[in-house]
Amino acid sequence: MITAVHHPLRRRIYDYLLLYDTSQVTAIARALESQVGSISHHLRMLERAGLVDRAVDPSGDKRTSWWTIARRGLTWSTDDYADAPADALLAREAQRQGIRMQIDRLQRWHRRRNDPAYAQYDGSNTETTAWASPDELRDLSARILGTIREWQEDIDLRDGTPRTPVFVFAHAFPTEP
Repeated sequence: MITAVHHPLRRRIYDYLLLYDTSQVTAIARALESQVGSISHHLRMLERAGLVDRAVDPSGDKRTSWWTIARRGLTWSTDDYADAPADALLAREAQRQGIRMQIDRLQRWHRRRNDPAYAQYDGSNTETTAWASPDELRDLSARILGTIREWQEDIDLRDGTPRTPVFVFAHAFPTEP
């Protein structure tokens, strides 16, 4: 999995499918301003990692390639790769890249927050400092992920309410005051 999401375009494809669930390769390529061949290649890499699956064409036309999300959400720790130094190095780089992507998205939001398309949206910022053991920190991560998934499942995307994609991220880590 770590190798699959390490590539920026693969991460964008994964995020696209998180929002749209099932999509045709040409639609993904158009939305991400990429070549169909490149998108197809990266989808196969994501498929090998178990992040996406091939989907049945809703029209029954077997000449087109459709894909769907296989795994919702990405969670890993660099500690997961402690026994494989090369993978641990890649995991740390993927983690750094992910943090840069999260910060970039947050900065883009702050630059565009007065855009009429987003004027109704208030971004949220939640932070706190507390005491925790390693097991308690893992428990917190699982609870946050569970809450986010429950929230997603409660949204009826067919109810006609206008929506825009939102990005949710959280970090919890040891710190000093």
